[in-house]
Amino acid sequence: MNPSLSVMKPHSYFPAAHGALVFRCGAVARTVALILLSLLLLWFAPGPVQAQDGKPLDGLSALSVFLQTTRSGRSDFTQVVTLPPRASEGSTRVARTRSSNGSFAFQRPGRFRFVYAAPLSQTIVADGKTLWLHDEDLNQVTVRSQAGALDDTPAALIAGASDLRTLQASYELANDGARDGLLWVRATPKAREGQTQQLRVGLRAVSPTQVELGAFEILDSFGQRSLLTFSRMQVNANLPADTFRFTPPAGADIIRP
Repeated sequence: MNPSLSVMKPHSYFPAAHGALVFRCGAVARTVALILLSLLLLWFAPGPVQAQDGKPLDGLSALSVFLQTTRSGRSDFTQVVTLPPRASEGSTRVARTRSSNGSFAFQRPGRFRFVYAAPLSQTIVADGKTLWLHDEDLNQVTVRSQAGALDDTPAALIAGASDLRTLQASYELANDGARDGLLWVRATPKAREGQTQQLRVGLRAVSPTQVELGAFEILDSFGQRSLLTFSRMQVNANLPADTFRFTPPAGADIIRP
């Protein structure tokens, strides 16, 4: 993939050496346990949450609540990236998956921290001005200006936009039904030259005034599909002041593309 935001390996989805930006590469294969969990969520989920006007929340109204009421958050995540199939023995094309997991925190406007714990140790920090990408295995830090770097990525949805109108300047937004206990919104970038072809965000409506981020699904121009699933989400968490600070470790190679 084109390393437009560089340095990270295929197991992450923010700027990655093999292409992407948080959510552009990375993975965690689905297991039977996760499938059973999804079934349990469907079987035992409460009835649809209603908006304050008495109508059931749909994806767009849930996203609007999330953007207007959520100022910070933290959670664990798993990520599954499905790579385009390639020919194998007998000319059968087989799709490949890669998986990863870690923790995530964000604070509006424009601050987030992704820590990939396995299988590779990598950290991505946006402090509002600078985007830091640290590959612990290589002891390498890539530094970029944050301005414009995240425009067509899920980071813009999570940590950037304050309301639907702001998002609609960059995305075509549409309701995309309910699945796995989540209300889904499809977001298609208006700028066609970017790497991201389509985003889908899954939201969990706890109440008419509380909505949690449940999942992100991203399809990029290289045919990769990445699914990030969030768990143990804490909405409007009090985050330590240094959460979004990053200091390169001693001896690290600093790259400024």
